Amino acid sequence: MLEVKRLSKKFGSTIAVDDISFEVQPGKIFGLLGPNGAGKTTTMRMILNIVKPSSGQIIFNGDKSLSDLYNLVGYLPEERGLYKKSVVKDFILYFASLRGMKKSEAKSKVDKWLKKLGILDLRYRRINELSKGNQQKIQFITSIIHDPEILILDEPFTGFDPINQQEIKDLIFDFANAGKIIILSTHLMDTAEKLCSEILLINKGKEISKGELTEIKKKFGGNHIKLGFEGNFDFITNDRRVLHFEIFNNFAEIQLEDSVKPTEFLKSIVDSTSVSHFSIIEPSLNKIFIDLVRQSSGAEI
Repeated sequence: MLEVKRLSKKFGSTIAVDDISFEVQPGKIFGLLGPNGAGKTTTMRMILNIVKPSSGQIIFNGDKSLSDLYNLVGYLPEERGLYKKSVVKDFILYFASLRGMKKSEAKSKVDKWLKKLGILDLRYRRINELSKGNQQKIQFITSIIHDPEILILDEPFTGFDPINQQEIKDLIFDFANAGKIIILSTHLMDTAEKLCSEILLINKGKEISKGELTEIKKKFGGNHIKLGFEGNFDFITNDRRVLHFEIFNNFAEIQLEDSVKPTEFLKSIVDSTSVSHFSIIEPSLNKIFIDLVRQSSGAEI
């Protein structure tokens, strides 16, 4: 288990991370979420021992020293750290050697992963000759080539088309099923919603919300319906029971006051408009994310 306890980091007078705590169990995908500048990358760099905390502790399997943590972690940074003129296979082998892998073992694993990701034929090409998506695949391989116990993935889907995104998602699930500890940071809330069982949402270095995704949805989700209708939507804008709504062509997603029963709302509008669809919906993580960040910062996102 990875434990982060009351972690803080100051850069001069700026507090980048402010007293945050969380735990990640083996076999779980933990979402570290927040807007740009929230403190996500600083938090990950403290776990990696790239940046020293101003206060707090990082504990792995009860060990506070973290002396052996480096070779147990696989880190995929958001920014590409590729040596553009290097040959693909040589580049991955170099990073494998930095992780203490024997050359013979590393060679077989490089070919295995290049084949698995459909780019074995590119192994003798220079990295600057590859597409952005294939460059991201190379960076992904360097982060997992040594079979780490902890995976820290910062925007792992950058540069991928939908097919390759799904391929990487499947691999992340495979790692979780193998008992890896996984921290995932992404701006793609729909992806986080599908992958993560627990999340920590931070803004301006502070915790906004934390816990199991299902519980967060129950707590902050609100009272939402999806309504298909014909004609104008004056009946929505003039209804005081409606807290918020979004119009999409011939349907609307509506947030009602918590005290309003959706079926009673439906009964009250059928004389005002022609209803073609009605359903109670679960709010998306994206909606909860935007609402909570707006509340915490007092600004539009």
